[in-house]
Amino acid sequence: MSIHILGIESSCDDTSAAVISDGFLASNFIANQKVHEIYGGVIPELASRAHQQNIIPVVDTALKMAGLKISDISAVAFTRGPGLLGSLLVGTSFAKGLSIAKNIPMVEINHLQGHVLAHFIKEHNKENILPEFPFLCLLVSGGNTQIIVVRNYFEMEIIGATIDDAAGEAFDKTAKILGLPYPGGPLIDKLATAGNPNAFEFNKPKIQGLDYSFSGFKTSILYFIRDQIAINPNFIEENRADLCASVQRTIVEILMAKVKRAVRETGIKQIALAGGVSANSGLREAFAEFAQKERITAFIPEFKFTTDNAAMIAITGYYKFLQGEFASLDMVPLARMSF
Repeated sequence: MSIHILGIESSCDDTSAAVISDGFLASNFIANQKVHEIYGGVIPELASRAHQQNIIPVVDTALKMAGLKISDISAVAFTRGPGLLGSLLVGTSFAKGLSIAKNIPMVEINHLQGHVLAHFIKEHNKENILPEFPFLCLLVSGGNTQIIVVRNYFEMEIIGATIDDAAGEAFDKTAKILGLPYPGGPLIDKLATAGNPNAFEFNKPKIQGLDYSFSGFKTSILYFIRDQIAINPNFIEENRADLCASVQRTIVEILMAKVKRAVRETGIKQIALAGGVSANSGLREAFAEFAQKERITAFIPEFKFTTDNAAMIAITGYYKFLQGEFASLDMVPLARMSF
């Protein structure tokens, strides 16, 4: 009998539902929230309200795309955290209601584990090459920057993490300084293709071990731009592409320096990239080049699995289902959550 897992993702501003059938992707649908663009960032209250409007049609669409009915679903997997509490509450409450109404077991998912396990999503009519344990994963997003040793599906150890701001936040805050709209990370990536990555030099933090820091990096950019504008009010407009290219190069170099060190220290010969920032072209290229040079295997996710999506929640739920790990109805969402 086939195992069909319905996944629900609502940790931030994307409402997503997906179905994984026997480990293979059957559907993955995402409803974006454009309302936040005019505010230059995600407004938590608006996000939770939009989730309430979106979740029923999104789940319905995912089921129809998979050619299934609610009665076919083996379990509903939902993001418990980390994320925005109001947004998480919508997905958690929906999963509980569905569980009670249809007598379907629930599986609670750590959003960050979902990003890592997105590499195990299989698709029909594709060559599915999956990581072997153990492997190293660089998880980079707007809220997290971590290097993780993945020993099995649910045994993960963080060996390096940001001590302040995440790489994704550094991209977005820099974009705001440069007058780019939200979300700024993808726009920096796009403009960087037309710029000189060596046009400007920015300070790189000197942090011991495998940890990261981006707070000082953001501050250095802010002061640099301030000083240049004082000399030339049109500095940003005249150098925007070069600024984007230089910022992107610096962030990628900061990220890759720790990845290279982690490979040396652990001796692990497989590396994976995950999280929203894994869509950045500069990082993807640097990741692939490093793996080729060192003759190790790199796993770089498809773009559709880089952003917050329910497919990664469903595949994680699939493996939890196989282990018989189910959630109780008194489960509550958590804004902060570790492995």
